[in-house]
Amino acid sequence: MEKVNYNAQMRRQIDALHGARPTLLLQCCCGPCATAVIERLLPHFALTLYYYNPNTWPEAEYEKRLKTLKDYLSQAGLGLEVIVAGYAPAEYFSAVKGFSDTAEGDERCAVCQGLRLEKTAEYARAHGYDYFASTLSVSPMKNADVINVLGGALEKKYGVKYLINDFKKEDGYKRSVELSREYGMYRQDYCGCEASMKHI
Repeated sequence: MEKVNYNAQMRRQIDALHGARPTLLLQCCCGPCATAVIERLLPHFALTLYYYNPNTWPEAEYEKRLKTLKDYLSQAGLGLEVIVAGYAPAEYFSAVKGFSDTAEGDERCAVCQGLRLEKTAEYARAHGYDYFASTLSVSPMKNADVINVLGGALEKKYGVKYLINDFKKEDGYKRSVELSREYGMYRQDYCGCEASMKHI
């Protein structure tokens, strides 16, 4: 089966804008992952960041990642709004109930990604955004196929355009590491959930 080039599809979506800068609600999992994605999208979209990560465990880690994101935006002089959905671990545990606590990349992860994408799409529709997307695909540990299939289904459900992406392409992950180092950012060593923390 031929691999889908999501990066090329995103380029085509951006080219079709013809210089317009529509609004885009970008779900951010953490500061380091957001860096290179913001850098890539900001010339093309009016970005608002959406911090909804009920999977992050414990709460102190959730707060630390949020602070890191906000500190980066301040240091980089990026006047972007961060909408904080609030810490809601019960929503995550309810969604993944019955799935095994195995290493990152299993079916539980797809459910978690779907939960965060759906909340983003729902908010985007309620507040009139043109597009929604997530920084998730910048990680080498995340499956762009899963993320984009979920995003495409949510576009149909909520009527908000989904920006197809694979942000790890064109050295996106490498750039995120470079920017994190440049700004002295905290980089976590696990995805976020309690299960992923147990497997580091």
